[in-house]
Amino acid sequence: MFPARLDSSIAYDIAKAMMDGFNRHYQLFRAESARAKHRFETADWHGQQRGQRERIEFYPLRIQECVRRLEREFKANEQPMEIWHQIKLHYIGWLVDHHQPELAETFFNSVTCKILHRSYFQNDFIFVRPAVSTEYIENNESGKRPTFRAYYPTRETFHAVLVQMVEDFELQRPFLNLEANIHLVEQAMWAQLGDVSLRANFQIQVLSSLFFRNKGAYVVGKLINGHDEIPFALPILHTKVPNSASRLIIDAALFGQEDMVVLFSFSRAYFMVEMDIPSAYVQFLRSMMPRKQRSELYNSLGLAKQGKTLFYRDFLFHLRHSTDQFRIAPGIKGMVMLVFDLPSYPYVFKIIKDFYPPPKETSREHIQSKYMLVKRHDRVGRMADTLEYSKVGFPKDRFDDALLAEIQKFAPSQISINHGAAGEEIIIHHVYIEKRMIPLNMYLQEAFDAGGTNPKNTTPAAQKAYKNIEHAVIEYGHAIKDLVAANIFPGDMLWKNFGITGNGRVVFYDYDEIEYITDCNFRAVPPPRDEEDEMSGEIWYNVGARDVFPETFAPFLLGNPTVREIFMRHHADLLEASFWQQYKERIQAGYVHAIFPYSQNRRFDLLHLLS
Repeated sequence: MFPARLDSSIAYDIAKAMMDGFNRHYQLFRAESARAKHRFETADWHGQQRGQRERIEFYPLRIQECVRRLEREFKANEQPMEIWHQIKLHYIGWLVDHHQPELAETFFNSVTCKILHRSYFQNDFIFVRPAVSTEYIENNESGKRPTFRAYYPTRETFHAVLVQMVEDFELQRPFLNLEANIHLVEQAMWAQLGDVSLRANFQIQVLSSLFFRNKGAYVVGKLINGHDEIPFALPILHTKVPNSASRLIIDAALFGQEDMVVLFSFSRAYFMVEMDIPSAYVQFLRSMMPRKQRSELYNSLGLAKQGKTLFYRDFLFHLRHSTDQFRIAPGIKGMVMLVFDLPSYPYVFKIIKDFYPPPKETSREHIQSKYMLVKRHDRVGRMADTLEYSKVGFPKDRFDDALLAEIQKFAPSQISINHGAAGEEIIIHHVYIEKRMIPLNMYLQEAFDAGGTNPKNTTPAAQKAYKNIEHAVIEYGHAIKDLVAANIFPGDMLWKNFGITGNGRVVFYDYDEIEYITDCNFRAVPPPRDEEDEMSGEIWYNVGARDVFPETFAPFLLGNPTVREIFMRHHADLLEASFWQQYKERIQAGYVHAIFPYSQNRRFDLLHLLS
């Protein structure tokens, strides 16, 4: 129970120091996000990548700073629990008029859990549930911009209002024929609205900050007409102009929840967005994508710790309202990761094993470094984001016997069992959590079994199965090419290391062998020196530690004739060393590839802008 009085000055000082620590963190986070606009305007793509990587490190650094200060100045780790009760109450007082109360609560939890023992992880000491609502927080200070801007065009003023909407972002680089850009956007919007009357409430609502990622900036908003709301996003890119500096163009118009879900996918890098009130941005985005969990949206905005907090609350809620058991995840078992899931929950849980069968040579630290590489990298829609947790408790009676035996056999250092008043609890010491996807090998096998590999089978089921195979193989090749453009070599390119999402996108999720393209040496297989080499089952050439021979991928990937035919028709270049070498040389020369969260056929025709 909380104390009846707040009479400790040291409790007040500790609470104030923790709030100061959070405010410093968010000030730095927000400033780094704001710099993305200038980097976009000046086409500083390497600076944009560096800012993205460095911002991820801000949170743990600020936590360490705050913990050190509390222990140095206040001996916080020696304070009695009565003082910690008062610290939390004082801190709640600081949250009442705060613009980021949910983030500040999570910061408090992170600092407190670094100082107190795990046995104190209870609501009396940390924020298991939010103490302050984030509903309708708004900055009412004079001159401060609101979360979103609303525009009220008529049919006659529609074009002019769209021009004003774009100009209000004050981008410090001119557009290539802004009027023509807006004309294309206007046409696309009317196509979405259809031949309907504009209602009295017709408006365009646009979030006040641009969303920056890769080489693009995105206007994010929605059209509102009567009861209809149409989400949209306008990607703004640079384009080359002969004998001149690059100009800006609006590259496409994306509409509807499906386009927004792809734009804010878990397989893409975090946006850089300058926000005073993140919860208001999340609320606006959820109105556009109601299927997206708040945790996913916080992640998309670069607030990964808040995403983790909300995810874990949702997970505990799901556990209380479900009865199925955790099990070994379906599919081929990995050599380095033990994967389990809860059938009723759309995520998988991955534990690094304690030992690995030959020829696999790796270590726990090496695998963790690869997952961190992916976290910091631009995932370009082709690598699943992961949530990383330490010392996570699960009810023991929810684990089936086979799974528990598997963990105790292959990862005994990663599990312990606590005996508490609520029953036995399994503690997983380190776990990665990812969105569940259908493993690509299982997806293909299902299509094979349905007759998709038999071209003479004209039944609807077989034809559908063939289309599934074709789509999966083409998507698989595109996934690898997107990874290559992002300077990532997957390493192990077997089908089982890729998954297919609900919207049919192929995503890579096995990271223990990934390397930078620029660290690899792509070679063609040398011709055999003589007949003995040609007939030998052994390789006759030297192979370095980072040598890669793309033509040798085929035997492992293309054993099925149907798969081979489709792959060779669309992606035969992936089997040529020259393809990989060309990308490596461009990346080494400093080129940053633009990778779009929409298909090429969605792009506007640039010729309209040049005319």
